[in-house]
Amino acid sequence: MRLLLLACLRAQTGNATTAARIQNHLGAAGHICILKDAFGCESPTEIANLISSEKFDAALAIHLYKGGRLLQGSKIPFGIVFGGTDINEDTRCEEKHRIMGAVLAEARFAVAFTTKMKELAAAEWPHARKKIYVQTQGIKTTPSETFDWNRFLQNAGIPTGVDNLHIFLLICGLRRIKDPLYLVDVFSDWHRKEPSVHLGIIGPAVDPLFTSEVEEKVKRAPGVHLLQEMSQDDLHAAMKRCFAVVNSSISEGMSAAILEAMDLDIPVLARNIPGNTAIIKHTDTGLLFSDPQEFVLLSKSLMNDPIMKREIVRKAKDYVKRHHSWERERKTYQNLVLGLQ
Repeated sequence: MRLLLLACLRAQTGNATTAARIQNHLGAAGHICILKDAFGCESPTEIANLISSEKFDAALAIHLYKGGRLLQGSKIPFGIVFGGTDINEDTRCEEKHRIMGAVLAEARFAVAFTTKMKELAAAEWPHARKKIYVQTQGIKTTPSETFDWNRFLQNAGIPTGVDNLHIFLLICGLRRIKDPLYLVDVFSDWHRKEPSVHLGIIGPAVDPLFTSEVEEKVKRAPGVHLLQEMSQDDLHAAMKRCFAVVNSSISEGMSAAILEAMDLDIPVLARNIPGNTAIIKHTDTGLLFSDPQEFVLLSKSLMNDPIMKREIVRKAKDYVKRHHSWERERKTYQNLVLGLQ
């Protein structure tokens, strides 16, 4: 089957990593799966013309609004994968809500990463409940063996000769919903007192205007560094060398970066929001903070208690193995796509 996969393809954003995994899963089943960036598409007409000229048999869109709206009125069967902000944020806009409901009515199936996300969607569009399946994200990490950690630190402007260096990595697309500036002031104050702690923010400039804001703020914040994007393999290698991975989002569907850190035996400190609490149990598989000051307190406790750190890492790894199987995710998507034939 020839499949069109629509997603907002910005490196190191959730939709892009989800799209890459699904493309891999469907390709392994013998389907021809072509990725198309929904970010640059203007209308359903443009996608209808593409479907016609490329002779696609079916389609799959990631994000009910950003991807799904482009498949409205499509002449081919399609499915939807919820992104997170579509259910958590876009439902508040009346026009987006109307469009998303119409898309769901047309879709053969929809995939939610968590039961809670399914219930939120079903509450908004009760007619769609029976077509929504729950499938957590499957995780597979591939850290590069040739990654140069010292060069990475030098490029970031982080001194390499410091004893007891503690690097915290915040991985996200630079947009307001990810709130990368949430911890900058408090982290900078902490760095002034303890120069061995550094926060690296790494991710693509999804929102150019907001990216400029981030750049300006980081310039004036000692100990905080805006890092260049890198390949997935190098990113996994960098995560493996850092002290902890941080998530400060206002809203999340299911953060792949958090799950990848868990798989790589790196502790996670995440903002206490529904998308994060769905995968992190506080002081068990990670640490949840409700304000910047609590983030610093929890970080210090993690630094001063190696036994707690070791236990969190062990339980998190076990959680990912049990609940985020790559093989199980592969089987789910391969089976669901059979319903588009």
